[in-house]
Amino acid sequence: MIQRLCRHVFSPSVRRAFPPATLQAITEAIAAGEQRHGGQVMFAVEADLPLGALWHRVTPRQAAEHAFARLRTWDTTHNNGVLIYLLLADHAIEIVADRGLQGRVSQAQWQRVCTHLREGLRGPNPVEALRGAIEEVSTLVEGHFPASMRSDDDGLPNTPQLFG
Repeated sequence: MIQRLCRHVFSPSVRRAFPPATLQAITEAIAAGEQRHGGQVMFAVEADLPLGALWHRVTPRQAAEHAFARLRTWDTTHNNGVLIYLLLADHAIEIVADRGLQGRVSQAQWQRVCTHLREGLRGPNPVEALRGAIEEVSTLVEGHFPASMRSDDDGLPNTPQLFG
């Protein structure tokens, strides 16, 4: 518990970890992916959790689910929003998908995307790893919600959401 507390108190700056060029690359990858399918993809990065959340032992998964709700990722025509969530202090990556994708895309498939992203972020080109993860998510969504199901309204922002 003490180690986790220290990681969250002394977490890296989100803006330093994700400079403007990286944020732009993520935005463009999401926009390009959404041209291929009828879903909505969001990307959120949180530096750390508040002390109260740590005291209550909130897991990265619970934090991701809270971000999914807070960002209204569920608010899509076909209930097919997907949130890619990074919690920097815990080195955690989570994907939360709305109910329209449950039973269509397995947890193992989402976990593979998280694993690929985690490995890629440790490599020499983290921006390519981020693009690759967004591409993988778009491919999974496209298999169940093709471009013909796209709404004229891009209901959710493509820009990464930064917390902390």
